[in-house]
Amino acid sequence: MRSALVTSPVIRPRHRTVIAGRYEMLDQIGTGGMGSVWRARDQRTDQIVAVKVLGQHSAALLVRFVREQAVRIRHPHVVAPSGWAAEDDTVVLAMDLVTGGSVRNVLDAHGPLPAGYAAALLEQLLLALSAVHAAGLVHRDVKPANLLLEATGHGRPHLRLADFGVAAPIADARFTTVPGAIGTDGYMAPEQARGAVPDPAQDLYAVGRVGLELLTGLPPERQGGIGSGPLRPLLERLLVTDPEQRLASAEAALRLLRRLAVPFEPGPPLPDRLSTLPRASVDWAGWAMVCGCLAMLLTCLLVVLR
Repeated sequence: MRSALVTSPVIRPRHRTVIAGRYEMLDQIGTGGMGSVWRARDQRTDQIVAVKVLGQHSAALLVRFVREQAVRIRHPHVVAPSGWAAEDDTVVLAMDLVTGGSVRNVLDAHGPLPAGYAAALLEQLLLALSAVHAAGLVHRDVKPANLLLEATGHGRPHLRLADFGVAAPIADARFTTVPGAIGTDGYMAPEQARGAVPDPAQDLYAVGRVGLELLTGLPPERQGGIGSGPLRPLLERLLVTDPEQRLASAEAALRLLRRLAVPFEPGPPLPDRLSTLPRASVDWAGWAMVCGCLAMLLTCLLVVLR
């Protein structure tokens, strides 16, 4: 299976380590294709952020890092890097901390979602892709694991598109190889799997696959035809094999979705999946030294006062 993810040894900074004098590592919250993911405090802004710590620095991994750290898209439905730092052999990439898990987590826990809930997620995904494509980029790895969710509880979901490690400029042949392909099997458009140059239509095909998975709970390799339902007209236009016949843009897909006027339906609650911030560890050796110094000072005072 071809995938955008690269297996890398996990580098584990020590708890409370400060990287490059800026990012205080609080606790590890996950792993990914680039290495480990940590919750950290940005000491420059005093904000809690998510930090990716690179694993083994292979050439391919460094290329992904360079691509991702260059993305500076500011949009409510996009998670783009906000900064990076390096110290010795540790390289980190900082971004907003999103605590509600991913669409992958929701599908694994709850299976198929109500059409109205799926429509809300797709609308937000298309808004994110509109911003990405307007910035001249193709994401190339739209899939449930890369769709993060804010912890909104029983309220409406708030989706954010993440992981720009394989994003590439639109129609730039330098970012693909033939006959190879970059992306994740099942979500890649047919032409992308054949090694075509990056094009926004490839992301739209992936949106169609994600949409069908939201409704059926089935991954692409197990999906059949598009069943009847309020989202069928959209999915049919997104999953066209010929990119020339596919919807022309994320904006066009968004207009079609809104014309369908699918009413919102409640779905699974989205709790905060992260524990509360870890308490600072107690420096018992330091406290023992302080107590020793105080005891010595008190002894000296007693001697002087006698």
